[in-house]
Amino acid sequence: MNHVPFHGVIAYPITPFDRAGKVDVNLFKSLVERLVVSGSHGIAPLGSTGVLPYLTDEEKEAVTEATIQQVNGRVPILVGVSNLTTERTIYHARFAERSGATAVMIIPMSYWRLTDDEIVAHYDAVAGALSIPIMAYNNPATGGVDMSPALLKRLLQISNVTMIKESTGDVQRMHVLRRQLGEEVAFFNGANPLALAALAAGARGWCTAAPNLIPELTIELYDAFRAGRWNAAQETFYQQFDLLQFIVQKGLPRAIQAGLELLGVNGGELRAPLTKLTIGEKAQLNAILRASSSIQRQASLA
Repeated sequence: MNHVPFHGVIAYPITPFDRAGKVDVNLFKSLVERLVVSGSHGIAPLGSTGVLPYLTDEEKEAVTEATIQQVNGRVPILVGVSNLTTERTIYHARFAERSGATAVMIIPMSYWRLTDDEIVAHYDAVAGALSIPIMAYNNPATGGVDMSPALLKRLLQISNVTMIKESTGDVQRMHVLRRQLGEEVAFFNGANPLALAALAAGARGWCTAAPNLIPELTIELYDAFRAGRWNAAQETFYQQFDLLQFIVQKGLPRAIQAGLELLGVNGGELRAPLTKLTIGEKAQLNAILRASSSIQRQASLA
């Protein structure tokens, strides 16, 4: 098996709903297609952008299958399979593997605080049921659990756990991961405003919803950094910084749905309790998108 099948910009599609409140699978496929043709290096459905916790088992399966059908082998697919219980996490992970997913991503979710031993046992049980790689996702803001570098080191000793997504928003944590786990550790950035700093700290890629709105800028940032063009990477990062901050502050599903509408793309509806951006927030987003577009056009003419 390819232990680290991802690099670069791994894009998160939103999960759109129709006016009746059902997942709009056909619209979802078209949104995935936009991400693939715009240059994303991987597609990651069913994360926080895809409102994983708000979906039924049947909806999760439909989104998984729709992603794999639409991508059709063009880029690797990272499916979110997290659940409160180990049994349901295994269920969804097995479904993703059978359907053709390249790898799965798991964040430890819990109503009660989990011990390190419980988290290790959780990942170990899921890994034992799969033959594809697992990305361990650390995001205490959404999962309620902050996995320390020492715990992540234990997880990487599980054969199928080969990647880490770090989303604490602490760039020093990334330096610690690389220092403690070795330069070859495959960690990916999940904190949008730290995109450039994370690459500089050794991240192999960037998991982000931003390609839904500014695909060219996200790819340009990664390509410039990989080519050693630091000044260009820095300039490209600053062009998108305001948008990266905005989508995190306002909530990824809400901000991406509104941004798509502003770009003339149907982003579907949201599922309650999520609500659309206010008129003022949408105007702010529109101004940010226009500024990013204007800056990008000026750079292309320079």
